[in-house]
Amino acid sequence: VQLQASGGGLVQPGGSLRLSCAASVNIRDLFLMGWHRQTPGNERESVATITNGGRTNYADSIKGRFTISRDDAKNTLYLQMDILRPDDTAVYYCYARRSVFGTPYWGPGTLVTVSS
Repeated sequence: VQLQASGGGLVQPGGSLRLSCAASVNIRDLFLMGWHRQTPGNERESVATITNGGRTNYADSIKGRFTISRDDAKNTLYLQMDILRPDDTAVYYCYARRSVFGTPYWGPGTLVTVSS
């Protein structure tokens, strides 16, 4: 499974960005897809996940501001990020698992910078 994230960039506080993650396989076959983020010196943290049944889960820090979704026809995962804050600045990574305990596949990160 190859994953390619895109959509990062520089945005002002309060602004929006949409990240995309294109998969090389039929994402209906992927039990779980999601986004993590990482800042220098810190561990990678889960931001949001979505199952192939559409069940979503969000980190408390982004609830109500970020929305994860998937387009099975396009084999693409999205992360709509609204009301961005400076502490959302991080490298964002998409990942996927074929099964609950399957090996995670990671794509290269995309940098999101929230600054005025």
